[in-house]
Amino acid sequence: MKNTVYDCSFIELPRIEFRAGNITPVYGNINIPFKIRRVFYTYDIPGGEARGAHAHKECHQFLVAAGGSFEVALDDGVNKRTVLLNRPFYGLHIPPGIWASEQGFSSGSVCLVLASTLYDENEYIRDYDEFKAFRKQFEKQ
Repeated sequence: MKNTVYDCSFIELPRIEFRAGNITPVYGNINIPFKIRRVFYTYDIPGGEARGAHAHKECHQFLVAAGGSFEVALDDGVNKRTVLLNRPFYGLHIPPGIWASEQGFSSGSVCLVLASTLYDENEYIRDYDEFKAFRKQFEKQ
């Protein structure tokens, strides 16, 4: 897995502005670089709690702060980077092989996640040492 934290990119989504409120449409393979196979969101996260803390073997994810704000800590086994999501028309593309966790949630925040795969527990790497071993196997390629 050659992806690094620098391959995680912000993508500005379209905004259709109305006096009564805005709309942001999202299309897979158009606004974001993959076909959307799954959508979920997290909310009511207690202060001080973190979410995520895992990597994916093949799944791409796109995170949006649909409400409020939060940080995403990214780790490729060598480099670390933390980014802030705080606008509902910007999202963060996280390619496979990146350890990510969401933290520092503001009150009432909602994290919307668009994923390239259906849920499969075997696709997750939830142990950091396993993640490091997973990354290491690609160093020789």
